[in-house]
Amino acid sequence: MFALVDCNNFYVSCERVFNPALNGWPVVVLSNNDGCVIARSEESKALGIKMGTPEFKCRELIRNSGVVVFSSNYPLYGDMSSRVMTTLADLAPDIEVYSIDEAFLDMAGFRRFDLPSYAAHIRRTVRKHTGIPVSIGIGPTKTLAKVANRMAKKNPAMHGVCILETEEKIRTALEQTMVGDIWGIGRQWNLLLQAGNIRTAAGLVYAPPHWIRKHLHIIGARIQAELQGQSCLPLELVRPAKQSICTSRSFGRTVMQKDELREAVATFAGICAVKLRREKLLASMLTVFVCTSPFEPQAQRYWGTRTISLHLPTQDSIALVRAAECILNMIFRSGHAFKKAGVLVSGLAPEKSSATPLPLFPDEDFKMDGRKKKLMETMDEINRHYGRGTIRLAAENTGAWKPHQEKLSPRYSTRWNDIIEVSV
Repeated sequence: MFALVDCNNFYVSCERVFNPALNGWPVVVLSNNDGCVIARSEESKALGIKMGTPEFKCRELIRNSGVVVFSSNYPLYGDMSSRVMTTLADLAPDIEVYSIDEAFLDMAGFRRFDLPSYAAHIRRTVRKHTGIPVSIGIGPTKTLAKVANRMAKKNPAMHGVCILETEEKIRTALEQTMVGDIWGIGRQWNLLLQAGNIRTAAGLVYAPPHWIRKHLHIIGARIQAELQGQSCLPLELVRPAKQSICTSRSFGRTVMQKDELREAVATFAGICAVKLRREKLLASMLTVFVCTSPFEPQAQRYWGTRTISLHLPTQDSIALVRAAECILNMIFRSGHAFKKAGVLVSGLAPEKSSATPLPLFPDEDFKMDGRKKKLMETMDEINRHYGRGTIRLAAENTGAWKPHQEKLSPRYSTRWNDIIEVSV
């Protein structure tokens, strides 16, 4: 048995934890640069606000209905996610963190206990420790656990818990689940299945296996098997190694000057370097891209990108920032209003891997690698202790290109100055 624990309206719930006055009130959270709606409370959903709707299209509805609006506060959401996952790890033998607000739990052996009561205990414990409400779906496969979780969210009578432990319950759940709502079935496959008169999960279960394999390939065959109760997707207890790391941002306003763009690219390269050191990886390839808004007139649009091979695989901030600046010099075009930039590192390998190539004739940079590594470790330790950005390279700067966040809430749990003070 697998349990899928999913935080309810996670970003909104994080805002409500530290502002209980928002409970029962319509709330939405916007994407980067306050662009689109990416999280909604149940009250906002009832008003007809759709996921992904640009803020300007529902601005009048938001204003007239008294909807409370927040900019994305990712440091807060990331910290609250960590607290939820830590709590769940104490309640099950194994856990797979699937996303920032979802986790699969291994419930094998729990059938000898009162499973509904234990699931309710998990919900109470997470709510007590973090303030975040969760829904729990339990089934014999991960895909069925996803189906159960969706039912737990949609049906208030289930009180946040749905367990598919009998064939009758599974059959009923599959008959009530549209094929487009199945985990792993995207928009194109949904259209294909609808055209084949397969409209529910139950229809997919009984579809001819050869037809599924022909049109949906091995992934579709696995989904069908999972819905039939055959577990094909075990828990991923060890996260797969990253193949690449990317840091990119859409700017709060257009950037015309090369110096401002250089600061942004340097900052993104520095963040990539920190992530490499955190993952204990070395990068051998570096990509930089810059682009204008896709809504600019055709003659004023520009997308520039270039990838280079690094002289040595590295995780050194100085080396990556220098290389990123060199690429920017190649792709920058004056006269364009840039709206986004990003840095991607690839060709990743473990820092202690024997597969990491070494130069035949080490140059001075290679000989000083030990000193640079110590410098990077010192920078990381200072920033961990005093906060990100306490010490940085001079080329990095959160300048005028910083994302537009007009309605940002305090970082209640990650910044000392934002911690709530309680007077007795």
